[in-house]
Amino acid sequence: MSDLHRQAIVIDGLVISKWSREVFEDMHRGGITAANCTCCVWDGFVSTMHNIAQFKRWIDENDDILLQVFDAEDIERAKAENKVGIILGWQNASGIEDRIDSLRLFRDLGIRVIQLTYQTQNLVGSGCWESTDLGLSDYGRDVIDELNRLGILIDLSHVGSQTTRDAIEHSKRPVAYTHCCPRALRDHPRNKTDEELREITDTGGFVGFATFTPFIKGDETTVDDCIMALEHVINVVGEDSVGIGTDFCQDQGAAFFRRNAMDKGVGRLVVKRENDCPPPPKGFERLSDYPNLTTAMERAGWPDQRIFKVIGGNWLRFLKESWAA
Repeated sequence: MSDLHRQAIVIDGLVISKWSREVFEDMHRGGITAANCTCCVWDGFVSTMHNIAQFKRWIDENDDILLQVFDAEDIERAKAENKVGIILGWQNASGIEDRIDSLRLFRDLGIRVIQLTYQTQNLVGSGCWESTDLGLSDYGRDVIDELNRLGILIDLSHVGSQTTRDAIEHSKRPVAYTHCCPRALRDHPRNKTDEELREITDTGGFVGFATFTPFIKGDETTVDDCIMALEHVINVVGEDSVGIGTDFCQDQGAAFFRRNAMDKGVGRLVVKRENDCPPPPKGFERLSDYPNLTTAMERAGWPDQRIFKVIGGNWLRFLKESWAA
C-alpha cells in the first residue's frame, strides 16, 4: 500500500458484497475508511428490518475493525481508529412500502442513503430498465420531501431518466449517483449520458464512479480501464464532484446477480448480461486490492491533490453537507 493511499480518507459510495468476516477484513486491508453498504434491494419493511439487525450484529461482532457511521464525524473517527465505517444504505425505497412516516424510524437506525428505485417501477417512480419511464409520482415527491427533511442522501443510480430529472428538480438538497459509469464510453441502460452527469452536478450533486465491469469493457476490463473511464467523468463534471462507488460484489454468485436482474427479485428477467456472474476488474479482484486503484491513478499521472479528492475527500465534503440537519 502506497503512503498516499495510507494517508487518504477512502470512501466507497456503494458496496454490495456477500458480507462475512473475510470481506470485512479485505475492506480493512484495502484501507477503506467508509463504505455505503446495501441492506435493502427488493426487500419490504420486515425483511429490511431483519437486514439492519443482522448488520448491527456484524458490526458488534467485528468491532475490532468496524464501526457504524451516523454522521461525517464518524467517518473521520473511523480513519483515526483504523476501522472501516459502515454506512447503511438502500438501493430501493421498497423498505418503507407505502408508509413515509417509517423513514424517521430508519433514519434513527442509521440509514443514511436511499435510492429511489431499483431497475423497474415502484411507488416512487421508474427504474432505468422500465420500458416506459412515467417519472416521479406524487407519492415520490412526498418521499423526497421527507428524505430532505431527515437529511438522508437521495441516490439515483438505478433510476430512470425522467424520474431522475423530476427528482433533481424537486429535491431541495443535492442528490447523487452513488455508483455509475459514462454512457459515452459504453451504451448501457445503467450508464449515464454526459448531459445527465452535468445535470446532477450543476445542481450541487455528486457522481460516484462504478468499477462494475459490465458498465465499462465487459469481462476484459482492467483497473487502468476504470481510471480511463473515470477521467471521462472528471472531464465532463470536474474533479470536485466525483468520487468512487465501486458497486463491488465480492463473493457474490450467479444466484445473487440473477435475483437482482429480475423484476422485484422474483418476476421477469429485466437485465440482460453477457456473463451471469460478472468478474471484477483485472488488478482489482478483491476489496483488499483497493490500493491498486490509487496506484492506477498515480500511473495515469494524476497529481496527489486530485487523488486525495477522488478517492474519498470529495465524498467526505459532500456527505457533511448532505447529512447536515
